[in-house]
Amino acid sequence: MNRLILLTFTILAALGCQAEDFIIDMRQPRQTIRHFGASDAWSMQFIGKWENEQEQQKIADWLFSTENDEQGKPKGIGLSIWRFNLGAGSEEQGEASKIQPGTRTECFLKADGTYDWSKQAGQRRFLQMAKQRGVPYLLAFLDSPPVYFTQNGLATNTGRGGTINLRDDCYDDFADYMAKAVKGLQEHHGIHIDYLCPVNEPDGHWNWQGPKQEGSPATNREIAHLVRETSKAFVREGLNTRILVNESSDYRCLLGIYKTTWERGNTIRTFFSKDSTDTYLGNLPHVPHLMVGHSYWTNTPVTYMREIREQLRDTLAKYDLRLWQTELCIMSNDEEIGGGNGYDFTMKTALYVARIIHHDLCFANAESWSWWRAAGENYKDGLIRIFSKDHLKSGYAKDSRLLWTLGNYSRFIRPGAIRYEVKGSSHFNPYGVMCSAYQNQNGQWVAVAINYSEQPQHFTLRLSDDSILQWQMYRTSDQEGETLLPIGSSKGNTSLPPRSITTFVSQ
Repeated sequence: MNRLILLTFTILAALGCQAEDFIIDMRQPRQTIRHFGASDAWSMQFIGKWENEQEQQKIADWLFSTENDEQGKPKGIGLSIWRFNLGAGSEEQGEASKIQPGTRTECFLKADGTYDWSKQAGQRRFLQMAKQRGVPYLLAFLDSPPVYFTQNGLATNTGRGGTINLRDDCYDDFADYMAKAVKGLQEHHGIHIDYLCPVNEPDGHWNWQGPKQEGSPATNREIAHLVRETSKAFVREGLNTRILVNESSDYRCLLGIYKTTWERGNTIRTFFSKDSTDTYLGNLPHVPHLMVGHSYWTNTPVTYMREIREQLRDTLAKYDLRLWQTELCIMSNDEEIGGGNGYDFTMKTALYVARIIHHDLCFANAESWSWWRAAGENYKDGLIRIFSKDHLKSGYAKDSRLLWTLGNYSRFIRPGAIRYEVKGSSHFNPYGVMCSAYQNQNGQWVAVAINYSEQPQHFTLRLSDDSILQWQMYRTSDQEGETLLPIGSSKGNTSLPPRSITTFVSQ
């Protein structure tokens, strides 16, 4: 340890700061990390058609780029999966859709049964820009069946109960539409969809009543029926796209019954226990053995956040299943940071979300982690804040510390990385230092250290075999310019500034 570092530690110790010593245990590999992502809903349908192409390119670089500028600073957060909202046709209905204009979507399918591949042009533009910047995976998700197949002729569940808004004679039609949409995107636009989820938050207790957005509840039996038909359609069309279940709205619905009925709860057991003969999906082509859920509503109190994720991890292991967390934004119960209203550009929201990411990866063993909207307005649901006077016909974008905080993970932890257990002097402090570690497929080590506290913290990082590594450090904080800023290198001995996130990348 050189004299400068020793002097720094001495001063910090005098100020009463705790020492944090973290060891990456090379004998304890955990899950494989598949990807980090965000979704195009609903802003990209507008942003993708802005006249100001420079602003579009800026947003695409922030989200997708893995390049550095001349100073070695990342240009973007390098998302490795992009969620595409496959629309249901509420936009074509206009006011009759009973959905507010900003959340309506177009549909490739027309009322006469033909397809219009010019639809969803703004979203397709961002699919192409993601592909151009090397995003390796694309996921399509649907909030509703096309309006031509729904029971009420709408893409929202207005006036209905907790069953799927799909006519009994249209399960095969809906499945055929999804297969043709995936195939058509490939054939007409060169866009390959790797994964598709046919339902989104079907267990939400609010039942997706308008006029806010597209959506439909569904019972587990209805989901199983739809997934079986979708698997048949994908086989028939010769697709290799994987079918995911079931984008649950709340981890508690995966584990039991939460604010709904038994028909829409206990989804892990329902879909992947062989005893559930009517709803078992584990033997279907195209259906991987994993559950897909959302992190909403389970992030406070902090002790409960860890408890439910450990319970989820253990339950999934019982059925030999993996977990992808595919959606999160700030909601009203996230009171520690003031709930969802009012956009926040600072580390206040960013650190809160980093703590959730840490919990999902380290205690639930999530293999994939995605934020909700890539771009939003005056609510804490966008990585990027959009400013527009004319309903997103034109505008400009501003980045946030939340965007770059996700980048502390997504930019450096690449698909195929293995998470390893980390042991520390305090091991885990949700209001102090949290650290997780990963090894990329090229052998490079990555560690992400969160300092949630208001004080600087001593920090040492080493491998369990006592080998000495040189680490390049990248920091995100409220300090000017610190958005994945390269701040030099160390041999694992440094100080973590207050309210900051530092990523260590072995050289």
